[in-house]
Amino acid sequence: MKIFLDDEREAPAGWIQARWPDEVIALLKTGEVDTVSLDHDLGDDRRGTGYDVIRWIEEAVALRGFKPPHILVHSANPAAAARMHAGIAAIANLMKTRGA
Repeated sequence: MKIFLDDEREAPAGWIQARWPDEVIALLKTGEVDTVSLDHDLGDDRRGTGYDVIRWIEEAVALRGFKPPHILVHSANPAAAARMHAGIAAIANLMKTRGA
């Protein structure tokens, strides 16, 4: 399954649309997500950002042995995208230390 998190852009054909981080996390918990594409700014920071999904994945990898999906970032916010890419790199490093 491919998940597209964005509050404005529509998901590409073959992708499942999500508007909020909790929707993405619920789908990640199924273990059936192979790719996730994340926007950062979702219109209501109290409900979360795309970075919150990255933080959840990082914690799940570190503490629960979660196998992360392929993670893409399509945010138009350069500073937030850089932070998200740093989080993805941290997840990759965790996977290396696990030998995965």
